Amino acid sequence: MRPQLSADGIAVRLPLAEQVDPLLDELALAYAQDPKAVGRLLAAHAASVVALDFAMCSDDATEHGRAMRAAQADATREALLDDCPAAVALDPLLDPDDAITLATRITKAAAHIRHRTAQNRNARP
Repeated sequence: MRPQLSADGIAVRLPLAEQVDPLLDELALAYAQDPKAVGRLLAAHAASVVALDFAMCSDDATEHGRAMRAAQADATREALLDDCPAAVALDPLLDPDDAITLATRITKAAAHIRHRTAQNRNARP
């Protein structure tokens, strides 16, 4: 994972699309092999996501209700991901050296933004 500056240069971007692409490919292949089963899983997950969204936005929902909806969404998501080996790439484990390297790259990019932003604020027309 290589941190990058956003196109407008005001944020650090962690490009995850290249990790998501294989997952979407596997999901499409699974759907092509068994559209009814995968379709049912997708519909169940969609219902769980809608219920969670409603619970998160509802003033009447309890914390317990929100937690239950979140658990249901997690369960249906996990059911979809069970047959996708690429899902492992979405949650990479970094050894200490890789974690320090990533943190250093993010820090450098953020420092560049802060430095440039400070220059723009100090520039007088």
